[in-house]
Amino acid sequence: MKFTKQDLLTLLIGLFLFASCKNPDGVGLDVDPSTAITGTLVNNEPIKSQTIKEGDVTTASIGSYPLGYMVDPIFGKTESSVAMTIVPGTTSYDFGTSPVLDSAILVLNLGTQFYGDTASTKYSIDVYQLTNKVTNFKSSDVQAYNSALLGNFSSKIFPKTPIKIFDIISGKADTLKTVPAQIRIKLDKDFIQNNLLNLAPAATSTAAKFVDYFKGFYAQVNKTSTTGTGGIAFLDLTGTNSYLQMVYKKNNTTSGRDTVTVNFPVSPSGAAANIKHDYTGTEVATQLLPANANTQYNVTYLQALAGVKTKISFPTLANFANTYGKAVVNKAELVVDLSAGTFANPFAPASRLSLYRWDIAEQPTNVPDHNQGNTGDPRQLTDAVFGGYYDSVRNRYVFVVTAYVQDLIDKKLTDFGTFLAPTSLNQFQLTPSVTSAGRAVIGAAGNATNKMKLNIYYTKIN
Repeated sequence: MKFTKQDLLTLLIGLFLFASCKNPDGVGLDVDPSTAITGTLVNNEPIKSQTIKEGDVTTASIGSYPLGYMVDPIFGKTESSVAMTIVPGTTSYDFGTSPVLDSAILVLNLGTQFYGDTASTKYSIDVYQLTNKVTNFKSSDVQAYNSALLGNFSSKIFPKTPIKIFDIISGKADTLKTVPAQIRIKLDKDFIQNNLLNLAPAATSTAAKFVDYFKGFYAQVNKTSTTGTGGIAFLDLTGTNSYLQMVYKKNNTTSGRDTVTVNFPVSPSGAAANIKHDYTGTEVATQLLPANANTQYNVTYLQALAGVKTKISFPTLANFANTYGKAVVNKAELVVDLSAGTFANPFAPASRLSLYRWDIAEQPTNVPDHNQGNTGDPRQLTDAVFGGYYDSVRNRYVFVVTAYVQDLIDKKLTDFGTFLAPTSLNQFQLTPSVTSAGRAVIGAAGNATNKMKLNIYYTKIN
């Protein structure tokens, strides 16, 4: 085939046209609208930020309970203890004739989540009997307990390592089996013998009657005996995963003495966590002083376990139209950078952050982009698109807040306060998280290298 000069010129012009085409539909290529970013970029909107203390939160029926103690060079000391109610596996349980205890073990099943040091810290956990049954469930509520030590665990904690234990079966040989990671604490035999095995069946006729009598257990870390930086484990108290195991012998009229094992499970609705933070001598404490409430620092702080969060505001966003004209926001991203040098194992950055706002009554509510309960708003996004997950490559968190920014610009919403806080990886929470222990130090307005910013891509309209 021969080409004339005119044919070649036509071909070249066509190639240039296709190469410079701004509409991909014109050449048969589609762009995912969720990832396409078009329009004019504005990324210099000021953002004010402030570290504030979280309030109390209920720890009733949360399933995963924090237990531990850690010393963080940035956030100071954190400790969490757990009060647990145990109940009979069956009502009116009969321990039989002349029961004699062989062993009693408090078995605390570990969840897979753990924050802190598992490599070198040796944890010391003490167990006591509660003075009163659990009726108060706030994270700041102190649970009273008797001073007599019932048992102690002293070891490293490996939350993802299964262990082998003997399964005791009446009338048969003990068998070795593998179970998920557990904390197993041997309890005082005399105490269990006198307070449980010698009970008449009437004492366990109902769970409520037994709880009124026995109250429950209290587990806390012995700070003096714990070595290293420490950490926070999360106890799985759902179902019957955690329990008091009692192995004892009783008389049997036909076979003499039988070995029996019985479990009294921890009640999922009868547990509470008491959480304490001590920020003495830290920059966190400085920022929390009332006198420093209006000071803009280079960094702010976020810590789970009802610790601290960051309040942010966009002071000029309501005047966006006056500066740039009436606009449609194509995409808006809040980019939250970690402050360099503030994270390293065992104190890794929080795996996920939540972003929410205050309504007019200063109650936490979702921003429009994450308002998944409002089926009438088509702008709501899935968790994956909305964001807030830790980006370990760029050491940052990114939220898509297109609808929220549009509503603030159009003055459909008022900025009563927007908040960043750690949340559980698998659960987005508007209240202070007590099912995670992560923390983060994030860049603020005065941070030269890790500055929080709002990227707004907009199109001006008439």
